[in-house]
Amino acid sequence: MSIEIGKKAPDFTLAAHTGESITLSNLKGKHVVLYFYPKDMTPGCTTEACDFRDQIQQFNELNAVILGVSPDPVERHQKFVEKYGLPFLLLADTEHQVAEAYDVWKLKKNFGKEYMGIERTTFLIDQEGNIAKEWRKVQVKGHVEDALTYIRENL
Repeated sequence: MSIEIGKKAPDFTLAAHTGESITLSNLKGKHVVLYFYPKDMTPGCTTEACDFRDQIQQFNELNAVILGVSPDPVERHQKFVEKYGLPFLLLADTEHQVAEAYDVWKLKKNFGKEYMGIERTTFLIDQEGNIAKEWRKVQVKGHVEDALTYIRENL
């Protein structure tokens, strides 16, 4: 399945750090900020999560739900949420099936090593469940503000 603006977002059900299962299609009627990130507790991922945390009230006022997705297990997500006081759900995509469905599971290179992992990406899903916007190869600085501005001005 390819990801295209205006097309239905691939549905999924994943375990959240709270222990509940979250199904994307159950969130119809809300804007969903679905952000994929490589790993809990790493510098860039922590900054991004804390930036979303710090703007949560503004997202809430725009009827937007934030969902963070990484291959980390639920237990690691719980520690990440507790350490940084994250007020949104983190979803465990341990088998990277959702990352593959959204085409963010990529070959990465770091210090001369190649491995498969998440390419930092955010999708904005509209109230009807369609992809409204995507940000690929996200640079953390300023990204959350960009997403907030886009929702304010376009949805």
